[in-house]
Amino acid sequence: MRAAEYLPGAPGRLLIIADHASNVVPAEIALGVSASDFQKHIAWDIGTAALARSLSAALNAPAILATASRLVADCNRAPEDGGAIPPASDGIPVPGNALSADARRARLAAWHEPYHVAITDALDRLEPRLLVSVHSFTPCLASRPEEARPWHVALLHNRDDRAARIAMRVLAAEGFTVGDNQPYSGAVYGYTTDRHAEARGLPHLTFEIRQDLLADEGAIAAWTQRLGRVICIVESELLEVIA
Repeated sequence: MRAAEYLPGAPGRLLIIADHASNVVPAEIALGVSASDFQKHIAWDIGTAALARSLSAALNAPAILATASRLVADCNRAPEDGGAIPPASDGIPVPGNALSADARRARLAAWHEPYHVAITDALDRLEPRLLVSVHSFTPCLASRPEEARPWHVALLHNRDDRAARIAMRVLAAEGFTVGDNQPYSGAVYGYTTDRHAEARGLPHLTFEIRQDLLADEGAIAAWTQRLGRVICIVESELLEVIA
């Protein structure tokens, strides 16, 4: 089992990535979490694997998907961040993540860094003009039931919000409740795009879609069409200007 799955596509336009696409735990790792909990948002971004695959096919765009659960290694956290190998998630403890320093380094070397190396290699080889990151969020955290999450979709960004601003405008005009760095901020939870897009000056889109809106094949197809249209508008409005 490799840390990253690569889906081929045409070079020079887009690269799609999904940091939390899988809820799989490698056979050699025991996390001490129940099987039912691996179906929850704590283990993966529900719906993103299907959506990333669908977008890749629809746009003929290469994609890279992380293959291990975020409970094994959270690829959207810096290696030195405690959340890169979370001791707990949304109130659920992960006893198998109580690791020695050496074991922690070995886990990250096996399941975190190779995913990022795959992205770097793809960017160097394919030279895309836009990086598209696909995430999803739970409608409600079990540990914070009082906090409403009304957004249908959100765009996360840090210093470079050029592409995000266009996408937010388009989605809002279509009647969606759009989050601007909500329910998460790209300035805090943006390790992957900081490392691979902002460090290169590469425009990027980080979509967060509410998980109940990705519940079946019809929903995945609708969001594929919708995000594909948004991406094309971003390419037209932003990339032609900076070309």
